[in-house]
Amino acid sequence: MSSLVEAPAPTRLDRARAWRDGGRPEAALAELRRAVAEHPDWAEAHHHLGNLLKSQGGFREAAESLELAVRLAPQQAAIWLNFGVACLELGRIRQAEDCFRQALAREPHRPEACNILGHALLLQGRCGEAIEQLEQALALKPGYAPAHDNLGRVLKAQGRAAEALRHHRIALEAQPRSSTHSNFLYTLNLIAGLDPAEVAAEHRRWAGLYAEPATTPSALHDFTPARPLRIGYVSPDFVRHAVAYFFEPALARHDPGQFEVFCYSDAPVPDAVTERLRRQADGWCASALMSDAQLEAQIRRDRIDILVDLAGHTARNRLAVFARRPAPVQVTWLGYPNTTGLEAIDYRLTEAVSDPPGQTEAWHSEKLYRLPEVFSCYRAPAECPAVSPLPALAAGHVTFGCFNNFAKVADSTLEHWARLLRAVPHSRLLLKSRGLSDPATVARVHAHFAAAGVGADRIECNGVELSVPAHLALYHRVDIALDTFPYNGTTTTCEALWMGVPVVTLAGRTHASRVGASLLTHLGWLEGIAADKTEYGARAQRLAADLPGLARLRQGLRERMRRSPVCDEPRFVHHLEDAFRQMWIERCQRG
Repeated sequence: MSSLVEAPAPTRLDRARAWRDGGRPEAALAELRRAVAEHPDWAEAHHHLGNLLKSQGGFREAAESLELAVRLAPQQAAIWLNFGVACLELGRIRQAEDCFRQALAREPHRPEACNILGHALLLQGRCGEAIEQLEQALALKPGYAPAHDNLGRVLKAQGRAAEALRHHRIALEAQPRSSTHSNFLYTLNLIAGLDPAEVAAEHRRWAGLYAEPATTPSALHDFTPARPLRIGYVSPDFVRHAVAYFFEPALARHDPGQFEVFCYSDAPVPDAVTERLRRQADGWCASALMSDAQLEAQIRRDRIDILVDLAGHTARNRLAVFARRPAPVQVTWLGYPNTTGLEAIDYRLTEAVSDPPGQTEAWHSEKLYRLPEVFSCYRAPAECPAVSPLPALAAGHVTFGCFNNFAKVADSTLEHWARLLRAVPHSRLLLKSRGLSDPATVARVHAHFAAAGVGADRIECNGVELSVPAHLALYHRVDIALDTFPYNGTTTTCEALWMGVPVVTLAGRTHASRVGASLLTHLGWLEGIAADKTEYGARAQRLAADLPGLARLRQGLRERMRRSPVCDEPRFVHHLEDAFRQMWIERCQRG
């Protein structure tokens, strides 16, 4: 049978469209299933069925229908594009890339295809190729907002935050969108020298543009101060992600007699970490496919007392749900180092080193609630390798290292690292980040150091995706870790310290630039905290000049960390629960 089918009037596709447009997707789905059953070689019916399934979150079945559709009508670029989108949602990035290339082979002048191919390449860390596709999209359609936004994301991944900001701004001017504005806000944290008050004002502007007016929780809510509480955590990062390392201790150690814990997971592709977290929660909702209104309704049905945002302005956040105030008390914590800008979020969890009292309150729409010690607790992976001897003793030279997200590595940071390498003869620098799998990014790094008089033979860029044990084992080659600024590392700092590698950090004015100082303070090792860039280099040089002392420090760091508040889970969760209880009491007092 030909893929061009003559169907009786009114066609099943017409009826399916009518059902879909009339808000009855299940009826449309049934109509399309009948169409493909009656005409199994009808490509258009399979295409429509796949798209409808995709819109409802049935990505696996959608991919099957769309794959059949492209086999029946391989010359239709639109089907290839939709098949690729389904593959993206399933985490099949390479297959998605192939689909988008197939679409472009058939319609080479389609800007949407260039844009989404650029997105798929970025997801693989292939920034140079992604830039080519996104620039092609803009050549085909000047001012195309999605391509500018994606180009900003790519440039950010290369450590080019100032350039990224310009493209996010162009995208916002052309097509204001909440997600684009969040990308813009996140990028502000990466740029040194910005006025924190202006950054805070920009976060509040996001809230004014995109947050729907807050509604009040049900009057039937029980405002009894001492009763057990229902805590809800909302995150897209309940997967193998940095947030999970710090969230799991809280989930695992909440007092079940006083707290019932619900998780709302916006992770599009669950993994083994998702399943481990799910087993520890009292309630679990896979919310990735829910609309904001649906998720709000679910949270209200669950009678959540305190709702906690773990994403801030990072990807796939649900701040629009928090703006609707589905819970009496709302908190932001952990996933984003700045204010959300939302008046509907009551508190931001922090502590006194990363947010010194009297210094940062004005830059937040939330009330800062300072925990008595750390604002998060690190749980090291179970499969950690042992701490190694100091590598410099065998190598004959000191190796500095930074494993932070390369988006945090600004040009000014590279300049100071180059100065440090010149000051420490024969020293090396090992950079490890997924973004360094891209040849164009690596070439840019080497060119930057070469211009500063440091040869490529002293710089190693590693962008290979590694298992957790293999990633941590790379610290066996690092003597001293260098923190990024103005956006410090968190997970990478904890990993380095756990592997016996001391970290040098530069403490700035904002939370993002003081996390390193917070971790080292609560570890009880202040020698790594610098107040300015000159001191940053001097402290690193002093460590490098004393190899016997560095070797002793290395062998004691893991135990020191284990005994510190940074890794004391019961102590941290006790403080966290005290904070939640105090927040609840304050809410009950307001009536």
